[in-house]
Amino acid sequence: MEQFEAGPGKQLAEKILSEVGRVIVGQKFVLEKLLVALLANGHVLLQGVPGLAKTLMVRSLASSMKAGFRRIQFTPDLLPADLTGTMVFDREAGTFSPKLGPIFTNLVLADEINRAPAKVQSALLEAMEERTVSIGGTTYELDPLFMVMATQNPIEQEGTYPLPEAQMDRFMLMVKVDYPTRMEEEAMMERMTSVSDQPKADPVIGTQEVLEARKAVRKTKLDKDTAGRYIIDLVQATRHPKQFGLSKLAPMIRLGASPRATLYLNLASRARAYVRGRDYVETDDVKAVARDVLRHRILLSYEAEAEGMTSDDIVARILARVDETVLI
Repeated sequence: MEQFEAGPGKQLAEKILSEVGRVIVGQKFVLEKLLVALLANGHVLLQGVPGLAKTLMVRSLASSMKAGFRRIQFTPDLLPADLTGTMVFDREAGTFSPKLGPIFTNLVLADEINRAPAKVQSALLEAMEERTVSIGGTTYELDPLFMVMATQNPIEQEGTYPLPEAQMDRFMLMVKVDYPTRMEEEAMMERMTSVSDQPKADPVIGTQEVLEARKAVRKTKLDKDTAGRYIIDLVQATRHPKQFGLSKLAPMIRLGASPRATLYLNLASRARAYVRGRDYVETDDVKAVARDVLRHRILLSYEAEAEGMTSDDIVARILARVDETVLI
């Protein structure tokens, strides 16, 4: 049996976060979640009002790696072929040949993804799940280090479209980006308004290191009777709240979390433990990623919306209840 080498995950995380920290002030928890998704081989959706440096965070993370990076600005007039590519006719040869789109890279930044209509957003479905793209009847493999990092504005804003449920489910994490603290904003003001050139992140790791780290993440131990049971109970509670003594939540939930939530809670918890320097998962690792994995997979009823309840409220109550009933 292979022995897990403890410690490299924390070193890798510190190396990346330190480099990105030269550009981004604060937001350490958000950056850690981005790193967790990267090492767990998942996609991540960042949500927050404009001006919170969501795009800069993603760009800086990409710059800290020796990997391909493409930024795609989603707009109402964007077409699916603008993402995936299309067949182009060569007049001299008299044949069609594929012109691959910007999605053929390592890290894709889908900026303001909910400003494009559903047909464009759906063009990402195959790439995000199968890691392939079909063009003109031919299927093309994407790079092993392929990841979509998307940003979106709150759906209440003008000119936004809600993401299809099938696509939302393909994001491992949905991370909410909040306003900086007063101290962070003071540091940001001093750094970003200076006369000198603005700092930029430089590559500190290669793609092979990331792929090796992903293998190590899957070797991280997760005990099925503790953390594993905790994961199953959290997901089951979103579907059958009455069984967990949450009868008042039952009419609030139209649809509970999908099986992907179980898989992603498992992988994200392993990745979180890995970047924290451990070769085993604690229930605290599950709690740390639970909101980000579950919030976009719970569909609320009209009754919940009428009462002003959010999916975060639902997850908070489930976490509190499962903590009370599960022997950890």
